[in-house]
Amino acid sequence: MVSLSTEALLSKVKQLCLLRGVRFTSQRLVVLRLIIEHGNAISAYDLLDKLKESEPNAKPPTIYRALDFLLEQGFIHKIESTNTYIFCHHFDYPNHTSALFICDKCQQVTEHHVEGIATLLKSIADESAFSLTHSVVESHGLCAKCHEEG
Repeated sequence: MVSLSTEALLSKVKQLCLLRGVRFTSQRLVVLRLIIEHGNAISAYDLLDKLKESEPNAKPPTIYRALDFLLEQGFIHKIESTNTYIFCHHFDYPNHTSALFICDKCQQVTEHHVEGIATLLKSIADESAFSLTHSVVESHGLCAKCHEEG
C-alpha cells in the first residue's frame, strides 16, 4: 500500500466532502491534520492540547464537534477500549469493516480492511434480525517489535 502525504490525504477528504455536500471547515481540517500527523491513536484532550498551540482559546466542545463530524463521515475511527481516535486509511470505502490491532506495550494501532469479518458479522446480524450500520473490531496484544523484545 502506497502511503500518501498528509496534504494528499486532506485533499482527498476535501473532495469527498464536496461530493457529499458537507462542510469541511477549517477547524475540522486542523483537527484531522493533527490526527494524521500524530500517526497513532490520540485522545481528545491530547488533541485539544495540540490545537491550543495554534488556537489558545480552543475548548473541549471544539474538539468534540470536529471529532463527531470526522467520525460521521468515516475519516477517523474511535477506539472504544482506549477512548482514542485514529485516522481511517480506508475512508474512501464507505461502510467498510476495519480490524484494529492495538499493541498493549507501545500503544501502536494498525488498521486492516477485512472483508471476511464483515461477511461473518453481517451473517450473525442477519440471524438476529439486527441491522448493522458500522463495525470496527478491536484486538489487543503485542506488535511484532514488542513481541520480539519480550
